[in-house]
Amino acid sequence: MLRKFKSSVVAALCCTVLGAAVTGCDGDAMENWDPFPTRTPISGTQKIEVAGRSVNVSCAGEQEEGKPVVVLMHGGGDGLDKLAALQKTLSAGNRVCSYDRLGAGASDQPEGPQDFAGTGEILTGVLDRIAGDAPVVLAGHSLGGLIAARYAPDHQDRVKGLVLMDATPSTMIADIKKVIPESAKGPAAELRAQNLAVFQGQNPEKLVITDGEVRSAGQIPVEVLQHGKQYLAALPEYGPRLEKAWAAGQRDWLALSGRSKLSTAAGSEHYIYLDQPEVVVKAVERVTAEAARLA
Repeated sequence: MLRKFKSSVVAALCCTVLGAAVTGCDGDAMENWDPFPTRTPISGTQKIEVAGRSVNVSCAGEQEEGKPVVVLMHGGGDGLDKLAALQKTLSAGNRVCSYDRLGAGASDQPEGPQDFAGTGEILTGVLDRIAGDAPVVLAGHSLGGLIAARYAPDHQDRVKGLVLMDATPSTMIADIKKVIPESAKGPAAELRAQNLAVFQGQNPEKLVITDGEVRSAGQIPVEVLQHGKQYLAALPEYGPRLEKAWAAGQRDWLALSGRSKLSTAAGSEHYIYLDQPEVVVKAVERVTAEAARLA
């Protein structure tokens, strides 16, 4: 039971914690010729090249004029396959894509340690291919939510909405060190050490995760969804404080925008999109509709 508990908590925290040819030369043909033809939209799952690396992407649904493309971002240790059911549901009324970050799923392994700037460059390349000039709404779970929230402030021309599904707080390292002291013993000490190692880059993506302030992404619609079942509180002595720190981190995400909203998925643990997918679907639909209206 202890092993099962430890693995679930570690997983939760660690995850919280990458054309047509010209056929004629007459005047009309030349006038209408596009030297940069639009590439065929991705349908289903395929590999694309981004910055010399192979990235696994998946897209479904039809693109509507003026409506953002929804981009789902998986948590640490996961891949786009875990988001498949959510993507399928959302694709009934939206263009929805997801991708495996480097080191995750079927994408290439990173060449070395990654940082947020590097993950952001891969995300930009992915968006160029799957969304083109269309606006996007990023919907990220856990580590994917943290990456989305760090990316949006620097790409306000493209990111027009955010849905954060129990996103890793922006001060997670400081929170763990404050809640679980270095003098801790037993399971708590192991949990502290394992999570700090993950943040230092000992994770499948080799991503070095750093704390940072929550920066503004303008006045875009943002929905922050937090878990309601306090599973972290099960850790003796330190669990309740971990839950409080996590909840405070979710409230901090409201600083992303003057149009931010926080809600609780009462029946969910960390994987809200699996425990209560309807909560996530409604949040994405609301953000997408508002983003289209504000465009």
